[in-house]
Parts: sequence; structure tokens; C-alpha cells
Amino acid sequence: MAELLRPADFFDLRAAAPFLAAAVALYFLAEQLSYLRKKGPLPGPSLVVPFLGSAVRMIRDPTGFWDVQAARARESGAGLAADFLFGRFIVFIRDSELSHRVFANVRPDAFHLIGHPFGKRLFGDHNLIYMFGEDHKDLRRRITPNFTPRALSTYAAIQQRVILAHLRRWLDQSAATGEAMPIRVPCRDMNLETSQTVFVGSYLTEKARERFAKDYALFNLGLMTVPVDLPGFAFRRARLAVARLVRTLGECARKSKARMRAGGEPECLVDYWMQETLREMDEAAAAGLPPPAHTDDEEFGGFLFDFLFAAQDASTSSLCWAVSALDSHPDVLARVRAEVAAAWSPESGKPITAEKIQGMTYTQAVAREVVRYRPPATLVTHVAGEPFQLTEWYTVPKGAIVFPSVYESSFQGFTSPDAFDPERFFSEARREDVACKRNFLAFGAGAHQCVGQRYALNHLVLFLALFVTVADFRRDRTAGCDEPVYMPTIVPRDGCAVYMEQRCDTFPSF
Repeated sequence: MAELLRPADFFDLRAAAPFLAAAVALYFLAEQLSYLRKKGPLPGPSLVVPFLGSAVRMIRDPTGFWDVQAARARESGAGLAADFLFGRFIVFIRDSELSHRVFANVRPDAFHLIGHPFGKRLFGDHNLIYMFGEDHKDLRRRITPNFTPRALSTYAAIQQRVILAHLRRWLDQSAATGEAMPIRVPCRDMNLETSQTVFVGSYLTEKARERFAKDYALFNLGLMTVPVDLPGFAFRRARLAVARLVRTLGECARKSKARMRAGGEPECLVDYWMQETLREMDEAAAAGLPPPAHTDDEEFGGFLFDFLFAAQDASTSSLCWAVSALDSHPDVLARVRAEVAAAWSPESGKPITAEKIQGMTYTQAVAREVVRYRPPATLVTHVAGEPFQLTEWYTVPKGAIVFPSVYESSFQGFTSPDAFDPERFFSEARREDVACKRNFLAFGAGAHQCVGQRYALNHLVLFLALFVTVADFRRDRTAGCDEPVYMPTIVPRDGCAVYMEQRCDTFPSF
């Protein structure tokens, strides 16, 4: 009986091999023809590797890969370029006005903001960036109280305490070793603690913070790996880590609701948010209406994770580039130090007030120039929900992944764009912040423009003010140290290694 059921009697592999080969060849041919049809007149490779396309090159050298896309778009004069990644057709956008067309048409029948080519699987469903229309507009309206002057003033005091605690550790480590210290990872750790403390305060216990840091590291690793959602792969570990992070942040929202309901005063971002949310929920209940949408604790956890992700790696990038830029521009450093010294003293025993921060106009110009010169998130990933006519001669096909490059926009229109020059944002005569506004896209544009950009710039200004006051520093410059690499936002290749020593007689304490 066993011999009657031999596989060879049912399926002769040798006989089937030509048919299998023909089927594979037909699939590859169909994929190639589909790519060429979608590509149309755009510059890009004429032939692509089946399924993978240019994925191997993109993973091995993301900086070089995107530089090639930019060069194709620039040299062709099209402002666009095409390629193929993991079975998906992609369109790279270099031209600022075409990027604005994408940002202005985020809606179900045009472009969907996804943040990452496989972001929905990674970030989960409760995510601000995937929302559209009135639902999205209403949620942003309810987020606004989190970034009022009063709220930003609360956060500034927290930010300064955390920044100074970390700077103290940096200086102690530098004094102990006498060696240059790469500050990318220390900046990331400082920003994570700052975000945790500003966003959810004491609702996150010390034990939860440790688990939080591990999960966030898993998430970061998953962002940069092949998106294989199977056990044992980094992408799966990242997805599960995000789910845990969202649950943890949702529990913080629940605790904040209870405290605000009991009449507590806001001490962190989630408190301001829950205070306003409870007011709207009470108004709805009094009117006999259901509670406002998106007031579930786990939904809040997802939205708080959005904030954390936006604040964490982007700020790490900006702080590193700021230190590198100040080291290579001693005249700018001297002006920042003079402006800060005129407004605040480390011996005062008090934090820099919100009014003082607003008065540091040159330091603010430096912060804006850092973000222009090295925008942390160089690309803002979208997918075309339907075919969209982007130009008179090219329609983006449905399903295409579209990459508007805010990095490329930062070097268009501005005077001497390759130069680091804060005067472009400080000089009343130049006012490039107005003249070149449509090219300053580091915080996006349109309905999904970064809602926390004032907080982000304040954080950079505060770091600059405190760092240049308490530390004398010197960059450990080596060949290629300032070449941008993706981690996942762009940072200096060497992690921004600097020598540091304490500059002030009395280290600030408050």
C-alpha cells in the first residue's frame, strides 16, 4: 500500500521543472513590465531585481541610495525619480512644490501618510498619522492645549532638569576618561528620559522606564531591518515592543484621568490633555451625547507613542548636528554664549524661564538653521491610495510609495544653501524664513504638519543654552566624521564624538 502512495507517482519534479521555470519567468516578466509601465518617463533603473529591486543597496548604504535618487531627479530636470523596493514601486520627490502637492492631498482618494513603508504593521492602528479629514482635524484641535505657552513653560522646567542631569554625567565621564565621547547614544538616552518625563511624568514608574527603554531600543532596531513579521526576526520583536509601549502609555493616561478628575494640577503633557478631555467628556454627558471620539485609554497610548517617536530620534539628530555645527563655527558659538549669558546665569539657582527662552532670538535662529541644514527625518513616506496626477505629464500609480524629500527641499531657494548660516533666520534684511518658507519642510506641511514643532525647537534651544554654558567642548574630527548616516534619522557617522570639560564654576542646580 505504501508503494501505491509514493510522491513520485503523483508529482514528477523533473517533468514539472520546465513548467515551474516558465511560471517563475512569467512572473518576473510581468513584474518587470508592470514596473516599466508605472515608471513611464521618470528617471530610474531600466531593469530591476525581481521582488527585491534596489533593497539590498538601500539597506547596506541608505545614504548612498537616496543620494542616487536625488541625483537622478536633479540631473533629469524632472524633480522626480523611480525605483523598486521589496515588490513595491517607489517615487522619490526632490522638487519642493511637488512635495507640497503631496502634503496638501493627504486624503483617502489621494495620498496616505504612513511614516514608514511598513508603518501600519509596526505602529498599530491607534496612530495620528493614519487619520484623515474631520476626524483628524478634530483630534489635532484637542491636542492643541498640550502646546500652549503655559504648557510649554511647564515642560521647559522639566526639560532643563533632565538635560542638566545628563550633562553632569557626560562631564564626569569625560573627566574620568579624558577621551572623546560620542554623544549620539547619550543624547538618545537623555531625550528618552526627557520625553518620558515631559509626556507622562511620574505615572511611569522606574521599573516601567527600564522596560520602556528596552522596548524602544527593539522598536528602533526594527525600523532599520528587513520587514519580516515572523518569530525571531527584528521586525516582529519591534512590532510586539510597540504594542507593549502603547499599553504602558495607555495606563499612564488612565492614571492621569483619575488624578485630573480628583482636581490635580497638570504636571506633564498627558495631564494637560486629560484635563481638556475630561472637560469635553463632561460637556457631552451633560448634553446627553456620547463621549468624544478617541478618548479610550489605549488610543491615548497610541497617540502618546506618536509623540514619543516624533520627539525622540528627531531631537537626537538635531542635538548632534547642533554640537558639530557650533564646533566648526566658533563665531556662532561665541554669539550664542553671549546671548545666553545676558539672559541667564548658572549660579542663579533657577531654570531659564519661558520669557527668557523667547528672548534668545539668535539662539532660536541657530536652532532653526540646524533643522534646515540637517533635517532629521529626511523623507516623509506616503502611499498613493488612488492614481494621482502629480504633474501635467506624470500620474503616480495607485499603491506607489512616495517619498517627498524634505532634505532636498532644505537646499533649494535659500542663499548659499550648503553653508551653515543662522543669519538667514535672524537678519531682518534677509528674512529667509519668510522668503523661503515653502522650502523649509523639516516639520512637514499641510494638515499633518508637526503639531509639536514649538516644543521641538524649544528643546533644541534649551539644550544649546545649557550645553554651551556648562561645557567647553571640541569635536574629535576625523575623515568623514560628519557624513550623514541613518539611525533611523540622520546623524554624524562617528556619533558626534567630542572632548568636554566643565566650563562654569558652579554647576546649575534647581
